[in-house]
Amino acid sequence: MSDQDDRHRADHDSPWKMALEAYFKEFLELLFPTINQHVDWSKGYSFLDKELQQITVGAESGRRYADKLIKVYAKDGSETWVLIHVEVQGEPEVEFSERMFTYQYRLRDRYAMEVVSLAVLADTRKSFRPTTFHYERWGCELTFTFPMAKLIDWEGNWVALETSDNVFALVVMAQIQAKRVKNSATRKDTKVALIKLLYERGYNREQILRLFNIIDWMIQLPKRLDPDFAQAVYAIQEEKQSYCQIWCMSIRRRLCRIDHPPVLHPETERYSRPASVG
Repeated sequence: MSDQDDRHRADHDSPWKMALEAYFKEFLELLFPTINQHVDWSKGYSFLDKELQQITVGAESGRRYADKLIKVYAKDGSETWVLIHVEVQGEPEVEFSERMFTYQYRLRDRYAMEVVSLAVLADTRKSFRPTTFHYERWGCELTFTFPMAKLIDWEGNWVALETSDNVFALVVMAQIQAKRVKNSATRKDTKVALIKLLYERGYNREQILRLFNIIDWMIQLPKRLDPDFAQAVYAIQEEKQSYCQIWCMSIRRRLCRIDHPPVLHPETERYSRPASVG
């Protein structure tokens, strides 16, 4: 059993769904810039969760996906649906391309809408890059091609992520580190560094809270490192003179297992540092 198995297994799809719901525009800008240029953002967009659920009922269980269906408008005024399929467990799947095609034709058949299917791969196998589903027999042939973003491709341009003003860059960094870094102590340090980056980028309270929860969900730590992580967050709080309410959804969850939990001071909206941690 690995060092991280003393925690519950990561809920892989939830942080991605949270990130896509909050930062869909930024997602397209970073990972699919060409497609982003065709979208008329002035007309807004909307998530079609019920419509997506109708075509995924009965889908194969055992694997976790972060699927989102979004209605957007092209700059020519036409309505287009964008299907985002994120393979979040990180293990290559032979049937991935066929699944992409299946979702595509189910949506077109049921709703008679133009659908753009996008794939995001979080696995670490460089050779796994599905972009096409092909079928041919006896003169009958079908080819379905879809755009694909491989997250580990950003490893060769890490500085661009660190310096990017696109908020989704932090999501990509967190996902890559969650897959690459196995040593628990290093994972803790990596996680703390990303949390610190939230403040260095000058995000507002709502953004920091949302991104903190996404990072916390993606980069899970063994329970024994919770006190160390909490202490590191306290240090960031003091350095940046931040409101500790930003951290409460995750830090209070950790500190409730510590003998000396923090005390919230209403007048400052900050927690005092526990007298002892461990």
